Amino acid sequence: MTRFLLDGEIMDVESAATDTVLDYLRGPLRRTGTKEACAEGDCGACTVVVGELNGEDVQWRAVNACILFVPMLDGKALKTVESLSQGGKLHPVQRALADNGGSQCGFCTPGFVMSLYARSIGAVGTEGTAVKDVIAGNLCRCTGYGPILEAGEANPAEPSDDRATADLLRTIAPVRSGPGWFAPQTADELAALMLDHPQARIVAGATDIGLWVTKHLRDLGTIIFIADIADLKTITEEADGLTLGAGVRYSEAREALARLHPDLGELVRRIGGLQVRNTGTIGGNIANGSPIGDMPPALIALGAELTLRRGDERRTIPLESYFLSYGKQDRQAGEWVESIRIPRPAPGTLIRIAKLSKRFDSDISSLLGAFAIRIEDGTVAEARIAFGGMAGIPSRAPAAEAALIGQPWSEATIEAATQALAQDYQPLSDLRGSSEYRLTAAANLLRRLWLNEPGLLDA
Repeated sequence: MTRFLLDGEIMDVESAATDTVLDYLRGPLRRTGTKEACAEGDCGACTVVVGELNGEDVQWRAVNACILFVPMLDGKALKTVESLSQGGKLHPVQRALADNGGSQCGFCTPGFVMSLYARSIGAVGTEGTAVKDVIAGNLCRCTGYGPILEAGEANPAEPSDDRATADLLRTIAPVRSGPGWFAPQTADELAALMLDHPQARIVAGATDIGLWVTKHLRDLGTIIFIADIADLKTITEEADGLTLGAGVRYSEAREALARLHPDLGELVRRIGGLQVRNTGTIGGNIANGSPIGDMPPALIALGAELTLRRGDERRTIPLESYFLSYGKQDRQAGEWVESIRIPRPAPGTLIRIAKLSKRFDSDISSLLGAFAIRIEDGTVAEARIAFGGMAGIPSRAPAAEAALIGQPWSEATIEAATQALAQDYQPLSDLRGSSEYRLTAAANLLRRLWLNEPGLLDA
């Protein structure tokens, strides 16, 4: 049983653990305004808005319904495009799109409406954000973004009165479990469940695992949903670094990461669309062990550490040690990622993070390079270089680092490091790029360090 709020009505829903919100809306509820196009969280046609209690207020987020499982709505509020135009009267966002010619074939329009509606009510990740960034996770196949952007700019902010919604949400007791799934409320509960069900699949945002269901039709077995565990959603900023709970979403972590270094904030801005960042977590991205995950190479270059927990026992390891080989991580049965600590870069350290992808926004990396280089008296004193997309795991480039350390910061030194990359990686070829492309692109990212930062000699 899952219990949530839809347009002021408490819904009690029986579903399987991996039934998607999109299928539930279009099927039993016949809310067909929410569209299915990609079924992988890429196009935004299925965008809905989900609200959860945040103190006395309701905090709203635009999310993709196609890869959101029904139990993830437990104890929350849901709005669809039908929620906006009850009684046949267009919402101001819908009126703005109509008046500006923003609806062309119309298929993607409901998703744009919901993203722009989220912006109008100041939902997570939208305040102070340009319209083009708010709708970067919505694709228009007719390619007519101009009128949509104009409609977004014409739509004024409309703070919503959520007191009634908040009062109703307080009356909904969390269900916490159902057939094949659990939803613990604390980290201690999660630790106990993982000891009892060591093979259970932990799901935070489902932005990756959702595709295992919608595209691969996989049976995920027992699932433990962790998005409501407050213990895992803490952000601690200190003088010597930043600690993120494994359940912190990208949209929640972006500002703190940007304060650690601007390149980290920019990297987060390019991870999926806003809908993906509103559900996906940094801990989940790491735990899945993808070789093309965006954050791990950057965090490895910065010397991040991972805290793993099993029962009441914890151990902390360098993040780079967590990834053993393709699809294999240093994680025991019943053990799970609890937090990530990122040390603050030492003064004078050059930090650069570069993502190469076929599409600038909302695309998977073909290659991601991260560099942390410290120069003292014209000589490279320290170098940490990590790449994603170059091997079966995100990993450092020890030969390239060795070619830099102890050498003068010069074009010749950089060139020697580029040649050493062939010792560090033998990339595979796939649809995102050939092995030759990846090695050449990685070398060029190193060369760009010199071309953009020769003045480090004078630092």
